[in-house]
This record gives sequence, C-alpha cells and structure tokens, in this order.
Amino acid sequence: MPPTQERPEVPPEESPSGHGATPPSVGKSKKRGLIWVVFLLIIAGIAAYAVRHAGDVGSAPKGSGGGGGGAAGPIPVVVTKVTRSSVPLYLSDCLGNVSPYYTVTVKSRVDGQLMQVDFTEGELVKEGQVLAEIDDRPFHIQLDVAQAALAHDQALLNNARRDLSRYQDLIKQNAIPGQTLDTQTALVAQYDATIKQDLANIDSAKLQLVYAKITAPITGVVGLRLVDPGNIVHAGDAGGIVTITQLQPIAVLFTTNEDNLSKLMPTLRAGAHLPVEAYNRDNSKKLASGTLMTPDNQVDSTTGTVKLKAVFDNKDNALYPQQMVNVRVLVDTLSNQLVVPNVAIQYGQQGTFVYVVDDDSKVHLKPVQIGITTATSTSILSGITDGERVVVDGTDRLIENATVRVRKAGELENPPGYDAGSGGRGGRQGGGRGRSGKGEGRKGRGGGGGQ
Repeated sequence: MPPTQERPEVPPEESPSGHGATPPSVGKSKKRGLIWVVFLLIIAGIAAYAVRHAGDVGSAPKGSGGGGGGAAGPIPVVVTKVTRSSVPLYLSDCLGNVSPYYTVTVKSRVDGQLMQVDFTEGELVKEGQVLAEIDDRPFHIQLDVAQAALAHDQALLNNARRDLSRYQDLIKQNAIPGQTLDTQTALVAQYDATIKQDLANIDSAKLQLVYAKITAPITGVVGLRLVDPGNIVHAGDAGGIVTITQLQPIAVLFTTNEDNLSKLMPTLRAGAHLPVEAYNRDNSKKLASGTLMTPDNQVDSTTGTVKLKAVFDNKDNALYPQQMVNVRVLVDTLSNQLVVPNVAIQYGQQGTFVYVVDDDSKVHLKPVQIGITTATSTSILSGITDGERVVVDGTDRLIENATVRVRKAGELENPPGYDAGSGGRGGRQGGGRGRSGKGEGRKGRGGGGGQ
C-alpha cells in the first residue's frame, strides 16, 4: 500500500455559533453583498419614483396640463381687457432751468448814510414794504430852504401884482409911460415863474425824503444783505443793498428741438396756453403744473433748438430759482384709443407682442404695433381688438397655446388647497378632484383621501 500523505493542519476559526471559526474570505464576501443589496435598493427606489411620476403625467386629464401646462397644471396669470381711452400726447424730455419771474436789485436813489435795515435775509417781503432807511436830516433841511424861498418869492409876487394894478390905473390917465407898465407886467410873470420853481424844489425835497426810506418794488424773497448799516450809499452804487426774486409766480426756461415748433405754434397762435408739467431730475416726482407762455423769437442755429418760457403759480414754493427740472408739454389728447397696461407689452424676436387669452383659457402670442406710451399705459395701433384679454402678470412662463388659469391681482399663484396637477382646488379630507378627474382623488395628494 502506498504511504499515507499527511495534510497540513489548518487552525480552525470560530463560527458565528461559537462552534468553530469562519474563514476571513467569507466575512468580506458578506460585507460586499450587503453593500450591493443597499445599492440595488436605492436604484430600484429611484426607478420606481420615475415610473410613478411618468404615470402621473400620462394620466393627467385633458385641459389640466396640456399645451404648456404639463404636470404642473394650468399657468396662473392675471389678465385685463383691452379698453378704449384718451391718450395724452406729450412733448417730453425737455431740460429746463427755473428762473424768477422778476429779479430786482434794490439800490438807493439818494446819497446818504444807511441808518437802519428793516428786513431779515431770506424773508418774503411785500410790495411797498420798507427795507432800509437812510439819514433824512439833510433832506428835511432842503425842504425847509425850499419852503422859505417860496415864502420870499410869494411876497415879491404879491407886491409886484399890486404895483401892476396901480400902473394900469395910471396909464389910463396918461400919468406914466407905457414902458413902465410893460416892465411891471414882465416882473409879475417873472415872480410867478419863480414861485413855480420854488414849488418844484419843495416837491423835490419831499421826494428825497420818500427815497430816504427804501421800499420793496415787488413781492418776493430777499437775498443776503449786501450793505451793512453805517455805510454811505450812493445812487450810483453798482451792487445795491439787496436782491429780491419773485417766486410766485415763477418761470421755467427750457429748450426743445426746432422740429417740435410745428406741434406747438398752431395752438399758441390761436391764443391758447398749453399745459406744462415740471419734474425733478430723475422724473420720479412731479413738482408743479403751469402753462406755456411763448417761444423765443428765433432758433439757435448752433444747436438747432428753440427756447420756450413756461409760467408756474408755485403756491407751495416747490420750484426754486436756478433749479434744474425736466419739462413736458401737453401738445394734444388723442381720444378713443386702444390701450393696454405697459406691463402687458412684451419684446422678443417677433418684435412687440402681447399674450391674449381666449375663451378656452388658451394663450396666444399676438404681434402688435404700439403708439404712444404714458407712465402706465400704451396705445395699440394694430394687432388686437377691443375687449380681448391680455396677460399682465405671469408672462415669463407662457408659450403659444398654453393653458392658463386666470387669477385675481394679488392672489397667490397656488393658494392653500390648490391641486397643481388638476388645475383646481382639492379638499384636504377628500372633497377635491384627483388626478384622474373623476372626483375620487389620490391618496395623500391634493384630492384628499378618497376614503
């Protein structure tokens, strides 16, 4: 018999039951198998989720997701009807500069020492209000001298007139030569002229006294004081005492292209004043309303523009001299125009268009030709008709022939209880419509439990 070969001894490993040992390769195989099982379960779950939602899309009822709605249901939009209205035609984008209606530099009309200033800088003064006072004592003296001269010359005139009366009696008796009577008559006329001169000197002295009190020639706002009390002022001083600017009313000078004159002149020649509005620099706030008075008498050939003047009441002092404003002029008003809100106008490769919703809640893209655009609305020249419904909110998700759900302005797109899949509202306890559209609902969905 052949000799028996001995096998190498292998140390036993403990088994899970404790009766023996398990080889290392067996433990690693179990770990790998567990990992693969988890991985396959994850893949199976993802596939089941995809199949489930693919079935939901395929079972969506007609009208709830087709034509752009999809599984999300009809697209919520806000619509408004195309209406007819009057559209104002403005001449806008005119840069203007506020200018005082009147500006007066107050000066002294007599020479003398400035004794008192009776105004506060920046104060609104009335016409005729005393602004400053000049030393009037020299003018009182001049008045006294003129009155004394008048009294002296009046006495001479009275004596000359009495002599003239006697000479007239004597000439009748041939007691004096005729030359004496003629000389006396001339003397009376001379004194009479002197009296008139004295009266004029008196009036002049009184006028100097009036001028010694400097008054406001217009109603307006005074600026900064240019001369302090105690200084000697002269009628020929260039600077003056103070400047007054009239703010009510106030003027605005602005320019426009010479081509716009054809729009303005027919109305102005007819004697009408076009309404004008003044806005701040960024056109965010309306400052005042006024009227267009007149254009300048010539066009600036270097710029091709013409200067115009508008007048504003400025009761609230919203306009201030040298302020920069944007001006627009109401040239005409077009009546019975098709208008839509500005937000309804869309721009794309097709040009200008709007989305119109028909009676079947389908949306259609319609190219339009726009006219005048105001702050809130745009006139439509062609492309849509009166009464059509245009989308003003929710246009970002619209495509041609999409199904939409009309909602009110300010309403939530998907209010509580709304089933996006069915395009309606679902009850939380089973009162709503399910995805099958038959009222039984899907369990756990917006259609309720259905139990």
